[in-house]
Amino acid sequence: MKKTLIGRKKEIKVLENALASDKPEFVAIVGRRRIGKTFLVKETYGKRINFELTGLQYADKQSQIQNFIFALQNYCPDFDIKEKPKSWLEAFYMLSKALEQQRNSGKKVVFLDELPWLGTKRSNFIMGLSWFWNSWAVNQNIVVVICGSAASWMIEKVINHRGGLHNRVTRLVEMHPFTLGEVREFMRLRKIRLSEYHITQLYMVMGGVPMYLDQIEPGLSAVQNIKAICFEPGGYLRKEFDRLFDSLFDNADKYVEIIRALASKRMGMTRDEIIAETTFNNGGGLTTMLNELSESGFIDWYPGYGKRKQLSLYRLTDPYSLFYLNFIEPLVAKKQTIFDDLSDLPNFKTWSGYTFENICLTHTRQIRKALRISGYTSISSFFAKPKDGLKGAQIDLLIDRSDNAINLCEIKYSTKNYTVTKRDVENLQNKKTVFAYHTKTKKHIFTTIITTHGVTDNAHRLNHIDQVVTLKDLFE
Repeated sequence: MKKTLIGRKKEIKVLENALASDKPEFVAIVGRRRIGKTFLVKETYGKRINFELTGLQYADKQSQIQNFIFALQNYCPDFDIKEKPKSWLEAFYMLSKALEQQRNSGKKVVFLDELPWLGTKRSNFIMGLSWFWNSWAVNQNIVVVICGSAASWMIEKVINHRGGLHNRVTRLVEMHPFTLGEVREFMRLRKIRLSEYHITQLYMVMGGVPMYLDQIEPGLSAVQNIKAICFEPGGYLRKEFDRLFDSLFDNADKYVEIIRALASKRMGMTRDEIIAETTFNNGGGLTTMLNELSESGFIDWYPGYGKRKQLSLYRLTDPYSLFYLNFIEPLVAKKQTIFDDLSDLPNFKTWSGYTFENICLTHTRQIRKALRISGYTSISSFFAKPKDGLKGAQIDLLIDRSDNAINLCEIKYSTKNYTVTKRDVENLQNKKTVFAYHTKTKKHIFTTIITTHGVTDNAHRLNHIDQVVTLKDLFE
């Protein structure tokens, strides 16, 4: 079945503009593993690609250079390779000569994929790439496209490079997981007919990662697909966790330690809490790893209201990692993988609540649209410990608006219409009181519930809830 690009309109436009421009272009594409970077480039440029090289995982420099020779022979079969290059500098010089011999009209395209695997320590790959761009490509009618799943490596070694590649990237493409709406479109194109609720269940397990979604079989429910993909022997996601982190990070176990700590606390963790739950000290090493995990799409950082940095929260937002640590790893180890619904899984309520909160936090554009909020907004979290006779409170989503109002959002995952209880009302009133006391805000506070199917119209809903946002809104 022929695959079709879903969404990615902005990304495609960047690549098309680079090809159409009258100057040499150096395009960097970053995004987490399995997100579709390679597919984007090949679908957009297709046969316009004059040379393509994909790095080999765990390979030494000589193996990578031999791989380069194979690629050169494939794309430039008439070029005479008289002697195998001994360095990347020689390899890129050879590439420049081979491209000069190509007779095709129009702009040339060079595509270098999985750059972090090519640019290993002491390989001097970046030096060779720097020479290729600065001494040759910059004078050609060419687009050089580089991709890498280790986003932090790409940013440090290329985009923010302090040497020969400093400020050389002309266009940057950041690829993100599909939204719920894009996943629905993906399903439709593949003739998979599932309700928005079933699609949400799949999204809670594998997020908007195209390679994961590509494993879904038509004619099966969300739960049946999750069983097959995550729990059955040979299931694509049963052992993906270790492969995922090993492919992105040196000393992957250190990054996994942070991921495991964040997975243990639904509300997210401050930096101090991460230090308390792990073996890390309060230093630059932890900062680097947190930044790398964030740039690679596994965790997010939510500033405390009013930019209170010490109250900022880190959350594990990669759905697959969270599902793996909560269910796949422990249940496969115990050989307890039989269930008829996700709600049969242990700790389902805690996991589903946390995961649905993450989905809402990554769909704030859709939430703002549903609430008809225009103009400037800032998104933040808030928490306070008991103080001055007031209880503590935590608010996962605050939308601070330019029209002198704030939406205090309560996120509730439910398998049916949610019923607002007296306890809910008391909890929300406490949050409003604590928030107003600590922030001294004079803005009007709207109470908003975000849930799956909607809210039952009882007295508590009518008297205390200002707005309701549902799954239908999140799919817009």
